Amino acid sequence: MGNIHDLLILLALVAAIALWLRLSAARERAAAEARQQCERYGLQMLDDSAGLRALRLRRVAGRLRLERCYGFEVSIDGADREQASLWMLGDALSELRLPTVVLTPPEQGELPDIDAESRASGESTDGRTDQSASGSNVVPLRPRRYSSGDDTLH
Repeated sequence: MGNIHDLLILLALVAAIALWLRLSAARERAAAEARQQCERYGLQMLDDSAGLRALRLRRVAGRLRLERCYGFEVSIDGADREQASLWMLGDALSELRLPTVVLTPPEQGELPDIDAESRASGESTDGRTDQSASGSNVVPLRPRRYSSGDDTLH
């Protein structure tokens, strides 16, 4: 009876090691995919690692498959630290979540299409009142220009 007990313990140990190796290889693939996506979107991947955050079952082509979520941290401008995640279905990327970039409106002196006299009078080049000159935090929208001889916007 002792031999069967020892054999079961050995099989359980081998199964645990095999699972650990398989999860480590999947985590390395996820980290490589995260690095590639960061390069693609112009982000800096921090700590150069990804960690398993969640597991879920997903039905693909009628079969249930295990989908893994890996979390990692990125920096948009080098001075911040934002959370990002990616979902892997096997070796393929199924979902990517990156932080959004919030753009601030240009300063009054940096408005490209308004000349200095019209900005001082509060009127834009197309005759409308420019709200940014009056101290408001509203950024004026300008209509897009049509290309020459064509009815499509460019």
